[in-house]
Amino acid sequence: MNNFKYAFLIGVTFLVTNFASRAQSGKKTKTNAVATGVQDRAFWVKTLYKIAYPVIHNLANNTLKKNMATEVAPHYYNNVKEVGYTEALGRTFAGIAPWLNLPDDDTEEGKLRARFKSETIQALTNAVDPLSADYINFRTDAQPIVDAAYVVQGFLRAPNVWKALNETTQKRYIAEVKSLRNRTGAYNNWLLFQAIEEAWLLSVGEEYEPYRTMTAINKLNEWYVGDGWYSDGASFSTDYYNAYVIHPMMMDILKVMVAKKKMAEAQLFKVTNRAVRYAQITERMISSTGEYPPIGRSVTYRTAAFQTLAQVALDEKLPNELSPAQVRCALTKVFQNMYAGNQNFDEQGWLVLGFNGHQPEIADPYTCTGSLYMATLGFLPLGLPADNTFWTAPAGLWTSQKAWTGNAFLKDHAAGN
Repeated sequence: MNNFKYAFLIGVTFLVTNFASRAQSGKKTKTNAVATGVQDRAFWVKTLYKIAYPVIHNLANNTLKKNMATEVAPHYYNNVKEVGYTEALGRTFAGIAPWLNLPDDDTEEGKLRARFKSETIQALTNAVDPLSADYINFRTDAQPIVDAAYVVQGFLRAPNVWKALNETTQKRYIAEVKSLRNRTGAYNNWLLFQAIEEAWLLSVGEEYEPYRTMTAINKLNEWYVGDGWYSDGASFSTDYYNAYVIHPMMMDILKVMVAKKKMAEAQLFKVTNRAVRYAQITERMISSTGEYPPIGRSVTYRTAAFQTLAQVALDEKLPNELSPAQVRCALTKVFQNMYAGNQNFDEQGWLVLGFNGHQPEIADPYTCTGSLYMATLGFLPLGLPADNTFWTAPAGLWTSQKAWTGNAFLKDHAAGN
């Protein structure tokens, strides 16, 4: 707990300094007409499509290995040709899945979504077809444990996509996921990757290995340090892995376990409440100008830092003090800062190594182009239909805007366990 408190105070100090330095610039913000939820949603759709299109379109056409950028971090230690494509598929699919799971409609968005869903189904089919030029690796190395987990998380988030796959392709995914059992990974958040794979197998009627699932759940409960934060292993680190992996996978695993009557609903209630508290903290980390601190490892995953907040919104579990409108507006501003320009894309449209621009020197040694598609995980609320309050409510100030403009806002308070 001492390490946790010390690290958290460093983060808080950064936030206070950052917000204070922008107090004056915040007053200069243009006072144009506030965007509506319809306009926000259109921007989100355009942006998510822009990020995901190169991965899905190329994989659907068996040209991913031919065309995908394979930029790697300094001192990169994986085999990018073996794991980079698996990363791109899993991370992209997990982020676009809720949007693709919406029913078809005749709107312009609906038509775009239907076309992209069709391409995604073809991409997923090619990925596990041994005769495909883009057959990707699940069978060797430890890294596919990670990215198969994002693939199955995508299936859990988009059951309609899973059902649309032909029987042969479904059997191939089941076989690929089971093949991962002959490998292990790190003793930290990686436990959740194996656990969600087993939970997904259970969800589609296959035999699963309870030990892998229960070990992950039990260890993460032991590693919970309080107030919405899990330690990523025995030692706490100040980073965004509570968003990249921990809270979303804990919730998705427990949803399956409860639905299949393998665990009590109280367990899901507990992990959901922890995620809600973390979502509250995350929303407060967004400055009044839509920026957030680049702390910890893997900051090249960009807007994946908001996956927990996004999933809590998608599940319609936002607490009363966090209105859907303020979450929408806060995330929209972050996305505009990141993606309205082209600083995070190369000339072919692939994401580049960096936080907000091409900054390869900050990439961790396990990071390549495919790793970056975690960025899609911040867009989960697109799985809410366009007539949901998240999209229809009038624009609202988020917490930092209220605080720095003299408006009333709720004081923060710690949550229980």
